[in-house]
Amino acid sequence: MKISFIIPHKGRLEMLKETIDSILNLNYDQSKIEVIVVSQNESLSSNELVSTDINNQISVILADEEGTISKSRNIGAAQAKGEYFAFLDADINLSSNWLVVMLEEMNRNKQRKIVSAYQVCEDDAPELEKLRTELSNAEVDVNVKFLPGRNLFLHKDTFKTVNGFPEHLITCEDYFFTDKVGELGDLFYTSKASYIHLGEDKEWDQLFHKEIWRGQSNLKSLSGRTIPLREYPSLLVPLWIFFFVIAASISLLLGNFFSTFSCVLFIALPIFLYSQRLNRMAKRKIKFGIIVKFYLVYFAARAIGTVVGVTKSFNVRNAA
Repeated sequence: MKISFIIPHKGRLEMLKETIDSILNLNYDQSKIEVIVVSQNESLSSNELVSTDINNQISVILADEEGTISKSRNIGAAQAKGEYFAFLDADINLSSNWLVVMLEEMNRNKQRKIVSAYQVCEDDAPELEKLRTELSNAEVDVNVKFLPGRNLFLHKDTFKTVNGFPEHLITCEDYFFTDKVGELGDLFYTSKASYIHLGEDKEWDQLFHKEIWRGQSNLKSLSGRTIPLREYPSLLVPLWIFFFVIAASISLLLGNFFSTFSCVLFIALPIFLYSQRLNRMAKRKIKFGIIVKFYLVYFAARAIGTVVGVTKSFNVRNAA
């Protein structure tokens, strides 16, 4: 059966090439694989991605550079001829058994609607990348409530049933999409195949700026779907921290040190609880201080991003 790999792309070329190389090295009949790259670069051709494309299996579609990643994915899906769709980000290196495992796990249970592999990293990876990898692997070989969009395998009919990815969201589109698919059946996360996220956060400033960007669609992603209780902490904690940071700053300016100290405790509480949780998940393989630093940076950035997102939405409504 034919498999369509759909890859939204913008900017970096070397990681995209490595992503495609990993697809071309899969243990699967390459004549039954097509790769559709939807690029927001000004120009890009298949010749820039591989030295030779003997089977003509790689096609490039140039998309509006102002469009969302969801729009790029939907454009690719509209052109796809495969029975199954494999959505990858443009910085993913798949294990050679990835496609075989995806098909086996999908066919093992009729209730499964999406299958995804687990994340790995090199032994000498920076501490931040190791931490992000452990966070991605919180639940393995079980049905989960959410899957990141960088590594999804599903039947084309499932994609059509949920009307594709939400093009109105800048980020958090994978939350929205996999939540909709989850209403149809199971989302399964397997350890039998793996991938390396080449573009994973490795530096703290990279994490900070990315999470500001990701946080902009935090609240917007709530529209049009039922919000499970498990999502409320991640949505409310950034706002909680933002509120108490402002309150602590005002209290400090007013010379009310007791109120300032109380606000700092309220800021520290969710960071400590999240850090303890990740420390248990990672089986104490990562230094606790690194975990605390991660959540300090993460929640500060998410708070800023959430407020920026609310401000943008408010300005758009006023302009209308």
